[in-house]
Amino acid sequence: MRSSVIRRASALTRRTNGFSSNVAAGIRFASGRWTADKVPAGPADPILGLNDAFNKDTFEKKINLGVGAYRDDNGKPWVLPSVKEAEKRLIEKGWNGAYQKEYAGITGIKEFNDASVLFAYGSAGKVIEEGRLAVAQVLSGTGGGRLAFEFYARFVGKNVPIYMPDPTWANHLPMAKDAGLSLQTYRYYDKNTVGLDFNGLCEDVNNAKDGSIFMFHACAHNPTGVDPTIEQWKEISSLLKKKNHMVFLDMAYQGFASGDADEDARALRMLVEDGHDIILAQSFAKNFGLYGERVGCFSMVAGSKNEAERLLSQIKILIRPMYSNPPIHGARIVATVLNDPALNKQWYSECKSMADRIIDMRKLLKSNLEKEGSTRNWDHVVKQIGMFCFSGLNPEQVDRLKNEYHIYMTKNGRISMAGVTSKNVEYLAHAMHQVSK
Repeated sequence: MRSSVIRRASALTRRTNGFSSNVAAGIRFASGRWTADKVPAGPADPILGLNDAFNKDTFEKKINLGVGAYRDDNGKPWVLPSVKEAEKRLIEKGWNGAYQKEYAGITGIKEFNDASVLFAYGSAGKVIEEGRLAVAQVLSGTGGGRLAFEFYARFVGKNVPIYMPDPTWANHLPMAKDAGLSLQTYRYYDKNTVGLDFNGLCEDVNNAKDGSIFMFHACAHNPTGVDPTIEQWKEISSLLKKKNHMVFLDMAYQGFASGDADEDARALRMLVEDGHDIILAQSFAKNFGLYGERVGCFSMVAGSKNEAERLLSQIKILIRPMYSNPPIHGARIVATVLNDPALNKQWYSECKSMADRIIDMRKLLKSNLEKEGSTRNWDHVVKQIGMFCFSGLNPEQVDRLKNEYHIYMTKNGRISMAGVTSKNVEYLAHAMHQVSK
């Protein structure tokens, strides 16, 4: 199955790989010295390009719906008070204590790793008690995904296909391609219903070669905001077991999706309790607001404690030449919050407030579209979950929003709901109605 997603990923690899055959053939050597005059410029990142255009726009009512970071109702970044308090405590412990700047080990800070897996696996914690987890601190979700793909490439084989949802977060595609994996996609989003193509998903899982790798978003699918129900997850789990498929989960929004960290981890925990030896990549960028700290946790469920130890030995070997060891500051903040009962309770409340604001903006956007007189069905705006909303707008309508109304979003119609506020939602709804009626 070769979808448009794979074609885009292949094109991206051809354009950006400085050592591809086409580029290498054009590199000039002068007097034995390598020169870079034939190395082509790579394409601009679509999200960063969108932000640049927004920043140059002088229109008073302009709206940026492309940024993948939380903003408050004034459109400003927000540092969580629990994060500030954790950082304050670390500093107070002194430069020679908890705040010292020595290297972490290859697998990072143990307190962070222990707290992270307990946070994720929770009620499926039997794998923790039995020592069946191989765990390493990594560079947020990208680092966890890239490590997973490198592991698959080395120990499962590059000829074993890895199936990703169509669509998925754009960075998943080059990460898998750069690891040399055989990239395939499975049906996920149905543009006709603006929802999950559950039948197509199940057919593709069932038709895939036995022992393939399937990647899923644990909650708050990016970019669509469309998640399976827990009943659908149970059917998916049964099919995966029947076909002996391997499972990789990307979990970037635990707690931030619904406001309930346990609810957002239900699919993960159900898959583990069903007996799947998953690989999990956790990110703490969104739910803790630690975007620039690059805080993530990688874990593999093994069949035994001995197997977990062997897996961890190979994970260390993969990490060492990749980035040697992870940054420590953000990980210490997360560990402090998760391990302190009072701070943990405070963080839950703050995280829920972020999730609730996003949910409220979904409701306001839908109601304002209806007030505008739109006859389209906008139920998907409130049914989807997490930071992003797949609006159902086509590229031409997205261009009109930018050119006529100074509203910026990605070409696929993905709205970052964090960019919607009580002050701009009426203008946004009006513009969306005008381009879609």
